[in-house]
Amino acid sequence: MSAWKVTVRTGPKVQRLRAGSLDEALDLAETETRAAAATTRRGTIDVRVRTFEPADQVATRVELRGPGARVGLDVRGDGSVQAWTGRIRRRLLEPDGDETPYEALRRQIANMGP
Repeated sequence: MSAWKVTVRTGPKVQRLRAGSLDEALDLAETETRAAAATTRRGTIDVRVRTFEPADQVATRVELRGPGARVGLDVRGDGSVQAWTGRIRRRLLEPDGDETPYEALRRQIANMGP
């Protein structure tokens, strides 16, 4: 049984993947996220009382679960990517300087410890 689970959600489609190590899980998550960011776009949704711009919508969510960690990456409807942490309440990870969301995610997991 592998220690890390990677779940990719795009609309109603759910893909469950497994990785034997943290590095493998992070590489898998980055690959899936980059592919989604390159191809996924959403339009503006108007529900009369509120308008959801593409940047407000999560088009694809890639979640990593493993020993003591639940983190992930969201691809927004405009193709931007945000890293997050948390189980019930997600907290966005702010990249430091010119750090990418992928690097911010790796930093967050490294700070979580074993």
